[in-house]
Amino acid sequence: MSYMTTSERQSVLSAELAAVRTRALFNQALHRIAGAFGFSHCTLMNSPSAEDLFLKPLIIETSLPGAYLRDFDHGHMLRACSFVAKVRESAVPQVWHLSDPVVTQSFPPELRALMLRHKMTAGIMFPLNAADGKRLVFWLSGERTSFSQSEINELAMIALHALDAYNVVKRNEDYAHVALSTRELEVVRWTAQGKTSVEIGQILALSDHTVNAYMTNAIKKLDCVNRTQLVAKAIRSKLID
Repeated sequence: MSYMTTSERQSVLSAELAAVRTRALFNQALHRIAGAFGFSHCTLMNSPSAEDLFLKPLIIETSLPGAYLRDFDHGHMLRACSFVAKVRESAVPQVWHLSDPVVTQSFPPELRALMLRHKMTAGIMFPLNAADGKRLVFWLSGERTSFSQSEINELAMIALHALDAYNVVKRNEDYAHVALSTRELEVVRWTAQGKTSVEIGQILALSDHTVNAYMTNAIKKLDCVNRTQLVAKAIRSKLID
């Protein structure tokens, strides 16, 4: 998207976020946002509280490498990073670049080494408030040049659109959880494990006719056309493991 003007880029990304209805599409949109601004990773996470020790449990969606999260938490770096406290206490975006010696001192040596190892020399965090009142953080990181104020302003708007998209996904997932009964979820879960209606009936002490009725109801409720699509949607929406 480097060939686009600022307004065109913002328009395209905002439109993609507006069309998001599932977590998979939301994650795909985050990847596109990161790439459009020269970042490697885009993350949406719950804002750390003063009591939180680890980063991984706070993550909602991210493209951060598993090795980065593992080493970050193994080194107990969450409380050692001053930017975490700032993003928790302020509504102002937190911006850093390791080429700035003043900013560099805000990170412990082991965290700086980890960031350099994973090519995350630059980053920006936007504090956000979700529809349910929770405080979230929209975070981009990677290896690129310093930010211009216009880029920060553009990303601030996109972060708000990302929050709206997440709220839509969350509502859809919450609705899906409520929409399927316990029996319907059991039937879908066993179907995902490759069981036939007869086998599921034997497991749940139901007739295969009743199992099929539960399956048909679940297909209708989740707006699917067959069992395969139902199972895929249930897994994607995290209704079943």
